[in-house]
Amino acid sequence: MELLKKRILQDGKCFEGGILKVDSFINHQMDPMLMRQIAQEFVDRFKGVEINKIITIEASGIAPAIMVGYVLQLPVVFVKKKMPKTMENMLSATVYSFTKDREYSVCISNDFLTENDKVLFIDDFLANGNAAMGMIDLIEQAGASLAGMGFIIEKAFQDGGKMLREKNIHVESLAIIDDLSNCKIAVR
Repeated sequence: MELLKKRILQDGKCFEGGILKVDSFINHQMDPMLMRQIAQEFVDRFKGVEINKIITIEASGIAPAIMVGYVLQLPVVFVKKKMPKTMENMLSATVYSFTKDREYSVCISNDFLTENDKVLFIDDFLANGNAAMGMIDLIEQAGASLAGMGFIIEKAFQDGGKMLREKNIHVESLAIIDDLSNCKIAVR
């Protein structure tokens, strides 16, 4: 997706340790026009795949997931990083956050993720694949089916994409970053 690649090169910021900051247009301040185009690109790439629910993990995946859900006219559920006292029929998994360098217990109500669901997972980044693996765990616990996983940005120099593709998961990444060495952004 050329527009996304251009924005990453123009507005993205690189930090030591392989961190790419895109908070001016994706995951803090958002560009809704770009997000709409991102959603349409995901819809096009998953065309013909049977999907009846979109899931994401809070918080940065919510905006693109809602846009995809809007375009497809499907419900969107976000996995919570804090376990609410009011959640019933809870499924939970543990996810390590590379960015925040800590583990989270994530949860979703089995009322909103069931064995009848064919799920498309949408998120902002794919790096080591930790969030994705947590989602796979929750999907398996629910007896649901994983239709595919869509990521706005994939860091190809980390192992998440390779790991998911080796599991024969349909993965679509709209922009692939090959390298962030010396704080230079190399987009494929």
